[in-house]
Amino acid sequence: MSTPDEPPRASDVETETAPETDARATEPVFEGVKFDVERRRVPTRDGGSAVRELVVHPGAVVVLPLLEDGRIVMIRNHRFAVDETLWELCAGTLEPGEDPARTAARELVEETGYEAAHIAPLTMFYTTPGICTERMYAFVATGLEEVGQQLEATEQIEVEVVSRDDVMAMAASGEIRDGKTLATLLFWGAFRAPE
Repeated sequence: MSTPDEPPRASDVETETAPETDARATEPVFEGVKFDVERRRVPTRDGGSAVRELVVHPGAVVVLPLLEDGRIVMIRNHRFAVDETLWELCAGTLEPGEDPARTAARELVEETGYEAAHIAPLTMFYTTPGICTERMYAFVATGLEEVGQQLEATEQIEVEVVSRDDVMAMAASGEIRDGKTLATLLFWGAFRAPE
């Protein structure tokens, strides 16, 4: 035991082993329009538990729109969070109970002004699994017909049609910096794109 004039030693400090708890025990922290934040107790390797914050997200879609000539419908989207206008594929958040393919069709029209005859699933991935539950469902849209954008009031989006070669060069050069767009383009280019 240390004396009153000495700093406490590790062996003097009382430690508390956390009681066994449900790993999914949650405490709401914030309820938002697009996502919530919860505090969750999670198990540790030593049998205790720790508290972590978690963004609870309903999921989202990203859509790769292909014109008949192989060009890709991209958007230039101003993102207030980073205060930049980014090259992206169109995307959006699932509404409660909404099928991802329906979300993809809706977001395609809203952001690009194109309607698709066919929307096919491409892949699914987690955007930031260390802190967020968001699942991103990627789709390829074909049979496109221009019908006009239906932007939300806060959206600042310009549509750009870009060749496949130019899009892949933009990804390689770092000009495209949006993660979901990179993941979708590179997955499609590696596994699904026609020769």
